[in-house]
Amino acid sequence: MKVGISTYAFFWQLNEKNDSPITVDEMLEVTKELGGEVFQICDYPLIEKMQEGELFSIAKKASELNIELELGTRGVKPDHLLNYLRIANLLGVKLIRTMFNTVGDTPTTEQAYERLLAVLPKYEKAEVKLAIETYEQVKTKDIISVVERIDSPYVGICLDPGNTIAALELPKDVVELSAPYVTNLHVKDFVFTRKSGWVGFSLVGCPLGEGLLDLDTMLKALKRENRDVNAIIELWLPFTNSMEETIRLEKEWMRKSFDYLRGNLNE
Repeated sequence: MKVGISTYAFFWQLNEKNDSPITVDEMLEVTKELGGEVFQICDYPLIEKMQEGELFSIAKKASELNIELELGTRGVKPDHLLNYLRIANLLGVKLIRTMFNTVGDTPTTEQAYERLLAVLPKYEKAEVKLAIETYEQVKTKDIISVVERIDSPYVGICLDPGNTIAALELPKDVVELSAPYVTNLHVKDFVFTRKSGWVGFSLVGCPLGEGLLDLDTMLKALKRENRDVNAIIELWLPFTNSMEETIRLEKEWMRKSFDYLRGNLNE
């Protein structure tokens, strides 16, 4: 299992309120410094506007650092997925994470199935996999039903059990349901905290190993199903007192999370 980092781990460093947003090249360098083997450019709209030369430059940088690239987007409209396949081919990417829904488009499971089926021949020809992420807007069983119907090694699940809590799906149940179909893994830890005044809770992130994510159970389930997939670290870091402090914490959480995941994989 290779370990990598997503743009979601650089959320505040990428934020427009940061005076000097981090670049893709810089994120690749951080990935290398941490010992990462994969970098997932996920929900990063700028990638869609880049010219071929810019994409080739990113691919060259990743190759020089010996880092595998992945892509992430949202939605299953055929034109959109084919555009991302074009970008993937220019970057040398072999896996694209997506979700059924996007802003203004919430297809039924039948519609999602038909759309994925429409682009599947081109994805199979290019040998690029689509990984559908588990998240709160669509029940895990519905995502799996589509993956099962398509029945192709090029359409699987991006497992992220933390997302599904908002739909009252227990992470352990999501892991067990998804394990046979997982082609990509998002790893982020989380905790419930009381809101001020003790009225309600917030679901927020924390460094890996300090929260409720049962990493051991998740890794064992994937091993049992012989799913040797890339593990991509993400962070759910709330804004703190200032941008400077938040970015400092983001870097600290990234290092802690990476070290913890590496330690568990080496046991």
